[in-house]
Amino acid sequence: MRVHDLNWMQLETYLERDDRIVLPLGSTEQHAYLSLGTDNILAERIAVEAAEPVGVPVLPVLAYGLTPTFAAYPGSPTLRVETYARVIGDLLDSLHGQGFRRILIVNGHGGNTPARSQVAEWLGAHADAQAIWHDWWNGARVSETATAIDPVWSHAAWSENFPWTRLEGVVMPTDAREPVSWRGGPLTPEAARHVAGDGSYGGLYQRPDEDVLRLWKAGVEEVRALLVDGWAPSG
Repeated sequence: MRVHDLNWMQLETYLERDDRIVLPLGSTEQHAYLSLGTDNILAERIAVEAAEPVGVPVLPVLAYGLTPTFAAYPGSPTLRVETYARVIGDLLDSLHGQGFRRILIVNGHGGNTPARSQVAEWLGAHADAQAIWHDWWNGARVSETATAIDPVWSHAAWSENFPWTRLEGVVMPTDAREPVSWRGGPLTPEAARHVAGDGSYGGLYQRPDEDVLRLWKAGVEEVRALLVDGWAPSG
């Protein structure tokens, strides 16, 4: 049910029986040895795998987000907070205007969370709509599963290292990295790069596929549960 695989007439027919849609949010940014598109790949893929059995359409991922801390890493462009908030608000307005009333936002990047306040503000002005913001990588099931596998999981570490975020020919370090310490509050991009080094925030860079696929399964199930049962009763 990717929107890319539908035409407008098919989507209009869908709206005659359902008003749900999924909006994945990502970010194009450094992920150490993993793809610069990691957050985008994961947010859209987990949304599609969760929504497909339910028959709910999934929009293309919003591929740029809030990542000023990584500005010193090539390939990590950022939007301003006010720009991003307006984009989210505009998208919600557009979807609402086309008839969608239940919008699941599947966020794949922690830096995007300031936009949650924009969603709350939008909901205050649209009593006939619902919008759920879900940080898939930090959901209860995912957090519990990841911690059970390995208590150290973080940005650009094993918990984001899936077969679909690895790059061909890139060899991962085999030793675990000491967790990065962000002392002193917000850092300039140059100082952040000095602290983060290759970009991983700590822990093992890779674990066996059986571990990460177990984590992925928990994420898919958590998103699907929200898509099916996460809505307030209508009326």
